[in-house]
Amino acid sequence: MGGSCSAASSFGVRRAPRRSTFRGWCAMTDRLVLDTPCDIRDILVDLAVVGTGLGAFLEGLAALASSITRMEACRTLASVTLLRPRRHPAVAGSSRTARRLADLQQRFDDGPGVRAAQSRKTVVVDDLEMDPGFPLCRSVLAGSGIRSVLSVPVDTGGLERATVTYFSRNSGAFGKDAVLASEEFARAVSTPLKLALRVARLTEKVENLTAAMESRTTIDLAAGVVMAQNRCSQDDAIEILRAASSARNLKLRDLAGNVLRSTVDAPVSTHFD
Repeated sequence: MGGSCSAASSFGVRRAPRRSTFRGWCAMTDRLVLDTPCDIRDILVDLAVVGTGLGAFLEGLAALASSITRMEACRTLASVTLLRPRRHPAVAGSSRTARRLADLQQRFDDGPGVRAAQSRKTVVVDDLEMDPGFPLCRSVLAGSGIRSVLSVPVDTGGLERATVTYFSRNSGAFGKDAVLASEEFARAVSTPLKLALRVARLTEKVENLTAAMESRTTIDLAAGVVMAQNRCSQDDAIEILRAASSARNLKLRDLAGNVLRSTVDAPVSTHFD
């Protein structure tokens, strides 16, 4: 069933014009080819800088991974998994099936992708039906018609862990040359992934700071209402709000919002220049 897929270290993948939108680029992947790791970096850097979001970046990365021409000869599916501290795993795939297979490995905490992320080393499974490893997810992968799997870690430069995983319906699909090509691809996408992660961290930091400022403003306004009603100091008003939020099992910001809605006719919003 199926033979080995040979992949030279100089791989080819489909090429998209610079600054294209993510959806537009995805629509073109069946027609266009890019030739070098530099082309891959260009596309992914564009995708990271345009600010389409980390999820869209990972989808683009998965689409590129599946487009390595030598991998196409094996009719492979490709997925990308990103593990970030204190966050749910982010999974992307070249198809629904690829995303599902990657997500299942995370749910079972078992599989080639999980092992590659944990060990930060390439994992190859030549034939799932013959391999005794991965007992939890092996039947699920095999039940989807998958016979061989290749999972390659991508250097994130930090605590995050990322893997690109290829699935094939052929046994023995990923020979030595295919492994070398996939590892070269992983090196090519490492820098754009680091950039996308940095952009995501900065975006999240801004969002968190904005939310904190909005929350603080709501609480301060509610404290002003309590001060006027009880003729007390600001510290006393804050303590009154905290005691009420604890007694009602409400977050302090939510209680403050309730206080404002009950005393102010017009909606209250926070403005930042």
